[in-house]
Amino acid sequence: MAGLHLTPRFTFDRRDAPGRARAFELPGGVFNATPPRILFGAGSLGELPRVLGELGARRALVVSTPGRRGLAERAVALLGDACAGLLPEAISQVPIESAIRGRERFRAAGADALVSIGGGASVGLGKAIGLELGCPIVAVPTTYSGSEMTGFCGITIDGVKRMHTSLDMLADCVIYDPELSVTLPVETSAASAFNALAHCVDAIYVPTAAPAMIAAAFDGARAIVDALPRVVARPDDLDARADLLHGGMLGGAALTGGFALQHGLAHTLGGSFGVPHGHAHAIVLPHVAHHNARHAPAPLARMASTLGTDALGATLFDLLVTCGLPTSLRAFGLDDAIVERCAAITVETDNGLNPGRVTHEAVAAMVRDMLDGRRPGAAG
Repeated sequence: MAGLHLTPRFTFDRRDAPGRARAFELPGGVFNATPPRILFGAGSLGELPRVLGELGARRALVVSTPGRRGLAERAVALLGDACAGLLPEAISQVPIESAIRGRERFRAAGADALVSIGGGASVGLGKAIGLELGCPIVAVPTTYSGSEMTGFCGITIDGVKRMHTSLDMLADCVIYDPELSVTLPVETSAASAFNALAHCVDAIYVPTAAPAMIAAAFDGARAIVDALPRVVARPDDLDARADLLHGGMLGGAALTGGFALQHGLAHTLGGSFGVPHGHAHAIVLPHVAHHNARHAPAPLARMASTLGTDALGATLFDLLVTCGLPTSLRAFGLDDAIVERCAAITVETDNGLNPGRVTHEAVAAMVRDMLDGRRPGAAG
């Protein structure tokens, strides 16, 4: 299974001056495609059996991480005889070996649908299993990354995380129940929220994003930055959790429009160097936002204004500090030895959608800054 390079085959002339004509042609297929059905609200997990029945599913395989097994067993109990089994084996970065084992388990159990419950690892494994099966998928996210909204999945093959795209990985329904995220640890919550915020920032300048998805990006970023400090201050605040989950959903919608260097570099750090997925996005985001400001000044200035700042990269870095998240890659045991290989992999897997050319030199400079925990724009 080869990774796909997302080379644009369309034109998109986005002009920012009021009253000027717009002309664009966007790609079809998985770009800008969102799940056809969403349930959002406290207690909505209870609707899972009805949703699967309406999809025509008879026996669903439930997928989770080992740490979310208890929650997955609630889904198993809700489904009763309509459950084909539990696969609590999802891990971060979606290794291809896990996907292959999952497909074998799906077939052996006589399943005809998938339920992914948990964070991005569970959602990702469900996608990777479904990629070759074309079966109904119901996603029940308990974190804020928003990847359940897309038909994109980074699958790690031979130590390199490569993006795959398919409508067969797009969920048929997403169930957002904010009650399921109340017990999520603060650091995990914040890292996941930064992942969603990265979707919002990276989407606004890619030429594949539909206007509706760009609007979702700005609304999602505003919601995330408003709700995240409230969740950090009061983790059991259900309203704050619901607001953050709503922001994550909008960030996921924005991600369907496409992504660029921010995601490419974060996926390299995760897939090839073991940085946890949310933390990788959190550390990368301020630096790529600062770097791309020279290449996409209008959309990034608008994002900065939306978030009440004129220095987007520095403000995002400061939010990392406020939330107690690591700002340096050295916190994950990495050192200067990674710089050249990290830059090489990021350039090799670049999808061509970044507003400025992705060069080895630029990526290496950002990785050095991230290793040192340097605030974007700081001298020295």
